[in-house]
Amino acid sequence: MVEVTPSGRPGRAPRPEIRQTRIEVTDGALIPDRGEKSVFSAWNLSFFGAVALLVILPLVSPKPYLDILRFIPDGVVMTLLVTVLSILCALPIGLLAGVGRIARNKVLNRIATVYVEVVRGIPLLAQIFYIYYALAKLLPLQDIVAAVIAMGFCYGAYIGEIFRAGLQSIPRGQMEAAIALGLSRGQAIRHIILPQTVRVVLPPLGNEFIALLKDSSLVSILAVSDLLRRSREYASKTFNYFEAFTVAALVYLVLTLFFSRLVALMEGRMQHRGSR
Repeated sequence: MVEVTPSGRPGRAPRPEIRQTRIEVTDGALIPDRGEKSVFSAWNLSFFGAVALLVILPLVSPKPYLDILRFIPDGVVMTLLVTVLSILCALPIGLLAGVGRIARNKVLNRIATVYVEVVRGIPLLAQIFYIYYALAKLLPLQDIVAAVIAMGFCYGAYIGEIFRAGLQSIPRGQMEAAIALGLSRGQAIRHIILPQTVRVVLPPLGNEFIALLKDSSLVSILAVSDLLRRSREYASKTFNYFEAFTVAALVYLVLTLFFSRLVALMEGRMQHRGSR
């Protein structure tokens, strides 16, 4: 296409602006939309449908469903314990990795980058095996300790990228203004940048917590009596594999959707405070 320029010479017509759409895919559970008020929303159907099945199945068929529900409560507690301890371990590691990824110091930046890339390139199951079996020659670890270290170390890399993106999303002008007021770069990050970053990274951190809750099922290979292992133990005794794993799947679904609702509530409160 050719157009005539003001000088009278033919020129090229301006190219139409191409807008890029970012596609975001997450491994977390469905976080309900605050604007969704329908009783038949996807979250309501999923959550209350799973709860209804957990209530109806034991009433219709007490054996084995009621027996399974009596057998697995300690496994649910262990699953939540491993998840909470792992996320508490991963958060400081991720924060240090995220700050290191944007650090001007080349040594710190390179160490953080290598950590993030190497850990994200190795499956979590392989890391659990490595820490529990390979490092056992140097430092014997209990099964739950090895599981928490492996999951915290692995998810610290993913959380590090979340913190890096959150830190970089804050306008540079705020850092420059803080330095102009006499704050050091570290003080500006601690007192000005990080508080704003928390509001930005809360939803993806919630997704990582939910993904970690699901991946906690991998610790069953270390003889940790989590929800999945307790279901396997019941199934191996009674041979009711379909029933045991059905209940386990429903419990996992209820837990992940419940925490997704909490994440949505926390995000709403953070945004409400930020709008004041």
